[in-house]
Amino acid sequence: MKKIVILLLIITGLYIVFNQSVQFDGFTVGGSKEGRATLSKTIDTIEINVGSVQTTIIPEDRNDVEAVLSGKGSLIVKETDNRLLVETKSKMFNWFSFSEKRQLKIYIPEDYNRNMNIQIGSGSLNFSGESMKLNKLSLDIGSGNVNLDHLEVAEFTHDGSSGNVKIDTLTTKTGTFDLSSGNLDIKHYSGAINADVSSGKFSVQMDNLEGSIEIDLSSGNVNLDLPDNADFSLNGHVSSGDIKSEFPLTTTSSDKKSLNGTHGSGKHKIDISVSSGDVDIF
Repeated sequence: MKKIVILLLIITGLYIVFNQSVQFDGFTVGGSKEGRATLSKTIDTIEINVGSVQTTIIPEDRNDVEAVLSGKGSLIVKETDNRLLVETKSKMFNWFSFSEKRQLKIYIPEDYNRNMNIQIGSGSLNFSGESMKLNKLSLDIGSGNVNLDHLEVAEFTHDGSSGNVKIDTLTTKTGTFDLSSGNLDIKHYSGAINADVSSGKFSVQMDNLEGSIEIDLSSGNVNLDLPDNADFSLNGHVSSGDIKSEFPLTTTSSDKKSLNGTHGSGKHKIDISVSSGDVDIF
């Protein structure tokens, strides 16, 4: 019994030591941790790296980046080379407060139009604002939920291991999507698509078809909602599964393993390869 008590005292002492020794690049106000850094002209990328945190990105009229973290853990906001880094880290022995929900608010200049890299573990991410224009946006999701609204991006990259992503209004020249497992739902999309779906559900509703579409589906479901006046040539192949199109196709050749044809002028290429799953085009 004494050994158990001593062991508990040792663990508690170590927890207190580590809890007090972990530092952050910021300051504390009212129990929350805050960090701030000037967004200089040399910065070409805002890099956000968070774990199991409820994160909200808030564009507003300002010329610096400010982050506020409530809950356990450390916060880093600093300039590194040509990057501005916002990062959270969990404290050791954080399992003592596993039920606590951590929240992070990141305030960025609303006219920031360069690059942004976001890496999220098992938390959530939301954009709060009317719209945002960026050169490049890279989104890497481990396991979590993401909601993005009204984005105009020259180059968009999504890499998702597991989780749920919802995007409302995304305009881009090139969109690259790598979905290992989870759900990706996009409304009001414009731009080219290159998608590799290992397992999950990939749904896209397009306002304008302005580029080629290439989808490689290993296992799962793809829903492709195209505008009625879309001009495309379809080249679809299936190993195990099904490809269906509600569009009337001319010069069609189809069997149990393929669906090929054109709609309208056939200007944009749509190439779909299915190992095991279903693709619906409507």
